[in-house]
Amino acid sequence: MIEKNYQPADIEHRMARIWEESGAFKAGRPERKDAAPFTIVIPPPNVTGSLHMGHALNNTLQDILCRFERMRGRDVLWQPGTDHAGIATQMVVERQLMERQEPGRRDMGRAKFLERVWQWKAESGGTIVNQLKRLGASCDWSRERFTMDEGLSRAVVKVFVELHRDGLIYKDKRLVNWDPKLLTAISDLEVQQVEVKGHLWYLRYPIEGRSFSPDDPKSFIVVATTRPETMLGDTAVAVHPDDARYADLVGQHVILPLVGRKIPIVADDYSDPEKGSGAVKVTPAHDFNDFEIGKRHGLPQISVLDQEGCLSLVDNEDYLRGLPVGADEFAAEFDKIERFAARKKIVARLEEFGFLERIEPNTHMVPHGDRSGVVIEPYLTDQWYVDAKTLAQPAMAAVRSGETTFVPKNWEKTYFEWMENIQPWCISRQLWWGHQIPAWYGPDGKVFVAETEEEAVGNALGYYVEQEVITPGQGHDMAVDPAKREGFITRDEDVLDTWFSSALWPFSTLGWPDDTPEVARYYPTNTLVTGFDIIFFWVARMMMMGLHFMKQAPFSTVYIHRLVRDEKGAKMSKSKGNVIDPLGVIDEYGADALRFALTREAAQGHDIRLSPHLVETNRNFATKFWNACRFAEMNECVKPDGFDPKGAKETLNRWIAHETSRVTREVTETIEDHRFNDAAGAIYRFVWNVFCDWYLELAKPVLMGEEGAAKAETRAMIAWARDEILKLLHPFMPFITEELWAVTAKRDGLLVLASWPRKSGVTGEQLAAIATAGPVVDPIIPPVIAALDADEFSDPAAEAEIGWVVDLVTAMRSVKAEMNIPPSTLTPLVIVTTSDETRDRAQRWNDTIKRLARLSEISFADAAPEGAMQLLVRGEVVALPLKGVIDLAAERARLEKELGKADADIKRVDAKLSNEKFVANAPEELVEEEKEKRGAAQERRAKILEAIERLKKAS
Repeated sequence: MIEKNYQPADIEHRMARIWEESGAFKAGRPERKDAAPFTIVIPPPNVTGSLHMGHALNNTLQDILCRFERMRGRDVLWQPGTDHAGIATQMVVERQLMERQEPGRRDMGRAKFLERVWQWKAESGGTIVNQLKRLGASCDWSRERFTMDEGLSRAVVKVFVELHRDGLIYKDKRLVNWDPKLLTAISDLEVQQVEVKGHLWYLRYPIEGRSFSPDDPKSFIVVATTRPETMLGDTAVAVHPDDARYADLVGQHVILPLVGRKIPIVADDYSDPEKGSGAVKVTPAHDFNDFEIGKRHGLPQISVLDQEGCLSLVDNEDYLRGLPVGADEFAAEFDKIERFAARKKIVARLEEFGFLERIEPNTHMVPHGDRSGVVIEPYLTDQWYVDAKTLAQPAMAAVRSGETTFVPKNWEKTYFEWMENIQPWCISRQLWWGHQIPAWYGPDGKVFVAETEEEAVGNALGYYVEQEVITPGQGHDMAVDPAKREGFITRDEDVLDTWFSSALWPFSTLGWPDDTPEVARYYPTNTLVTGFDIIFFWVARMMMMGLHFMKQAPFSTVYIHRLVRDEKGAKMSKSKGNVIDPLGVIDEYGADALRFALTREAAQGHDIRLSPHLVETNRNFATKFWNACRFAEMNECVKPDGFDPKGAKETLNRWIAHETSRVTREVTETIEDHRFNDAAGAIYRFVWNVFCDWYLELAKPVLMGEEGAAKAETRAMIAWARDEILKLLHPFMPFITEELWAVTAKRDGLLVLASWPRKSGVTGEQLAAIATAGPVVDPIIPPVIAALDADEFSDPAAEAEIGWVVDLVTAMRSVKAEMNIPPSTLTPLVIVTTSDETRDRAQRWNDTIKRLARLSEISFADAAPEGAMQLLVRGEVVALPLKGVIDLAAERARLEKELGKADADIKRVDAKLSNEKFVANAPEELVEEEKEKRGAAQERRAKILEAIERLKKAS
């Protein structure tokens, strides 16, 4: 029996336990051994993470696909797992040590520290997994993986060694994003651009051979910079080749202020003649753009900062090389000064010597570490790199050929823009937590890359014996006695970028590099669901690695979703205080309501606006359907064994079968097309409007009438339609549907494993193709084929009759609301020049129409009476006499006033949107809000004009 009140918390905990205990989500179930596989790999959340709205959206969409395909009979593997999250996890454990006043990481040593991290992972690392289960994620939790478990670690080492052997991994000195607090390189994704109100310093660089005077513009070149502390590492000044102001200076030199170094003036297209002075300082070791300029012109790279962001000048051979006498004193004075303190001292010294022309306020973006919060420095250092340019070529070809497609397709352009301009991928991190790089260094710095230390030792000893650095006897002794080779070779202390291991995720999680049955069956995967912000960082790299090692693209479809924003369209952030906690929402409204709210808003290519009110609306939807099922139960609606809806005799029942067939087709096709919002919208409208508001309402007189064939058939049809709804709604709202499936009838199994309603419109030719395609077919698999009929259920006559009743009542209600007619007021209705068929319909449904539309009577006439409002319902005229019911003149005046308000609203918004300054400076969400206001006002205006036009005809 269905409980009186819908209580999500009780249902959700119980259903989650039932699913897990039954193994409902497991891949490779015996009954599906011949079924087509459907595979999704979860974007592995950080092991330190907790559920946020991005996770909730991403995993809801994946779950919809998995539950949908599972119900279609496929062997679904939704592969779960978590990422070790190098920086985040190391920070969490270090913070914990500090809070507990225990020895820090460096005091503890690497081995002991890593023990503590694994201990933390065992105690707290499962939080995000449990939260995903609360959301209803139907992953095969028995196969959960971790990017640092033994199997994945072996895969990482093998990939590194093979890519190094193939020349695709190498070590190089390049600029990286350097975090001076965490003392490690970080990826672009871990860099947050923050708008800062800073300054632009205009500096005078004396031209060599000319007597410098601050009053003589011909004696110097002015350059502008936001980071004057880096000017100590300048190795050139660049001007545009077409800038006539500097044409005669190209090839000459300037003297670097304070330092005394002679540096060239070079011509380079990077310099913008329209920006600043048109001349720019070039510091190849401290700016990514300058690094490229330096490569083009063969400039030296002089780093003047150390790892902690302090000036490093003393004993800095690159800095001191070729400087005039006395430069050592300046170096000693400024050495080890923190970068921002150094900035103040350098500016003061520049001003003292006349090298500072002026300072201007300048608001600009400054990179910050998203974990540390400090300003990131471009830092020149030795790191390990992947030759991404080479690996990118097959990855681009796979998308161009259609082997992998993006949904929406416009994201392919973003993918290609990134890939065509790809730079070497820095994969080393100066951390302890992560996959330690499998490289060892000999006494002369030669590197030996190997899968094991034993292999590296063997390679090193063989090399050094051959080079006669050691004798064969020494090599033999070192090989058999580890103590004798102590310190001979040392392992690289760095670990790999977290994205390196996650790039292998689609095949490493299946057991590769071993030749496992899972790799053979479930690779390549089908659909990847992810956010647009990691197309490059994760999607592209999985494509590279999958094609290189597996010779197939790792997935056939990449579905890209957008951001979840607040109800005003602002990006959620803690600083704004507008973050919506999904767990809090689940506690209040239930996981089903949150899932359905997110899905209904998840239109392709659009951000999602979410508010608690929106979730509450979808909770109300769940409650409405719950109550509808209780209504069916109280009216003894049960589906008899063998019931066939196509055999129904009653028009109303044939109509609901027709509408159910139509919505089944719509939901199926929109899920297949990844139009999740359209699928959710279709089932929402069907349940709320068609099933609850119309079918059950129109069926009430039958249910309250005498026992007989019509009543029995209606009861059966209500139960049948309810069951079809449960199936269609299950991927979106799994908890409530599974509960209602269990309590509304005696079932053989769980809804999660039930068969999806047949897709209408499948042709005989399609069925034949499916049946002969073998066990692995994408749209439908053999167990489902038997449930499909070659012709869909369709009853145009039933739809024409019941649809006419629905449209007529809807039109009456709408026009009465427009005209401010109180709901209690009964009005007559005149049906004009009707066909015999319509006259018969009106008579058959006379009492129902009068009750639902609040009519006093229904009559027929050849023409509309005077003073009646005329409406068109399915091509036929109906008239609503309003004389004596409302004051037509007063109502018209009211509508004219409302029209004026709508016009004023549109004019006010147009004034804002036509203001270029407002559009350029206002937050994106505010501009979008104004556009929505305009759209709403235009829609309101159109309805008012329509009502006024009706009144004119009635007058």
